[in-house]
Amino acid sequence: MKRFGIKMGQFQDETGGQSMAQWIYGKNAVMQILKSKKKVEKALVAEGAKFPEAETLLKNRRIPTQRVSRKELDKCCMDTHHQGIALYCEDYKTVSVEEMLERIPSGKLGTIVILDELEDPHNLGAVLRTCDAVGADGVILRKNRSVSLNSTVAKVSTGAIETVPVAMVANLTQTLKQLKEKGYWVYGTDMHNAQDYRQPAFDTPVALVIGSEGKGISRLVKEECDVMLTLPMEGTISSLNASVACAVLLYQIHAKRFPLK
Repeated sequence: MKRFGIKMGQFQDETGGQSMAQWIYGKNAVMQILKSKKKVEKALVAEGAKFPEAETLLKNRRIPTQRVSRKELDKCCMDTHHQGIALYCEDYKTVSVEEMLERIPSGKLGTIVILDELEDPHNLGAVLRTCDAVGADGVILRKNRSVSLNSTVAKVSTGAIETVPVAMVANLTQTLKQLKEKGYWVYGTDMHNAQDYRQPAFDTPVALVIGSEGKGISRLVKEECDVMLTLPMEGTISSLNASVACAVLLYQIHAKRFPLK
């Protein structure tokens, strides 16, 4: 029986260029990819596992599929939380900030999340999932010292990595200046010299800055923030996980814009 390799590979695109490939795993992430137009080279399914909908899509798209032991699937994914199915497919593509803004429907107040040196892929996956849930228009990451779009992010996002545009930029402060020129108000988070997160009306396009897990928002990025927000902390813990804080703030923005009638 033919064995599939687990090395990173390359796909030839329509323009003659090449993009790297990786293993993507987890039922929701796999289903999102199979329903999209993303190129898939092959699939692995654990012996004894049943995924009727996924297997139908694999057959219809004529994607080579092999049954393997869970131990072999563990090795390919370098993770035991693959849920019994994995795809070897092209890397997730990012967009430019300009393209992200162009995708926002006319008349809609944009909401963009800026992640300042976020390093945990679980946090990024959770942020993408919340962005999809509230209809946010994209996530902007710093190219260096930040997590990239990978299989862990894809699994935690439960498919949102395919629906929420992501841009990677070299200079966050310059990007924030550009957003402000387009009418965006930049909101950051801080424990000091900040207003309660429930105060703003959020009636303009919003760029929400979330800092790194350990250091928070960097000084230069903080200087570009128009408003600093704080979340009440009534217990003994002094801060929330980055993705949790982001979720609270995004839902507050949504609540202000779409109040109950």
